[in-house]
Amino acid sequence: MRRADRLFRIVQLLRAGRLQTARSLAQKLQVSERTVYRDVQDLQLSGVPIMGEAGVGYTLRRDYDLPPLMFNPREITALVLGSRMVATWGDPDLAAAANDALRKIEAVLTSGLRDRIDAVRLYVPSVALSTVSSTRETLEHLRAAIDGSRKIEVCYRDEKGQVTDRRLRPLALLFWGRVWTLVAWCEMRVDFRSFRADRFQNLRILEETFTQESGQRYEDFLAKIKQAEKD
Repeated sequence: MRRADRLFRIVQLLRAGRLQTARSLAQKLQVSERTVYRDVQDLQLSGVPIMGEAGVGYTLRRDYDLPPLMFNPREITALVLGSRMVATWGDPDLAAAANDALRKIEAVLTSGLRDRIDAVRLYVPSVALSTVSSTRETLEHLRAAIDGSRKIEVCYRDEKGQVTDRRLRPLALLFWGRVWTLVAWCEMRVDFRSFRADRFQNLRILEETFTQESGQRYEDFLAKIKQAEKD
């Protein structure tokens, strides 16, 4: 990690508002505590309002704001590609947000780096994902349900053409290059299940919410997959 990147990372960690010890910062940055002490001192001397002291911990004054950030050409390329991927494969709301974010980034770049945005020759053809409006609308509804921890009722058609009604606790959306799948806790099966977003016949977001219970979280789903791979 470049020193400039490390200094920026320290400021970002301290902006969280919690007291950070030199040891915790050193572990997160994978450097020595002595390096952290030196970096914090340099930041303080440059005018960054870091409060605290060695042996106690550090925090950052809450009203402190960072100046506009600069990006190198590789970072710009990554941001542009990511924005184009979201615009092509995400739902309309996320696509608009990705484009808006890119425009905000563009506004703080130098003229030379701003030209770099249009010069990126990495594209995401729309044929990579079905552009059927119903699928994109489904993704938007699923994302809203996940964000709000709200249960959903669906009518789902599986790969054999069989249709079942399910009540689900949506946990995460995964993209596999051509299709999106929903990972959910299925109340009918009392277990995790994955569903292709383009196979939902009907979808209704319920007012009923759910809590992230132990054994039914996305992290538990991942742990179960890893265990199955070992077995």
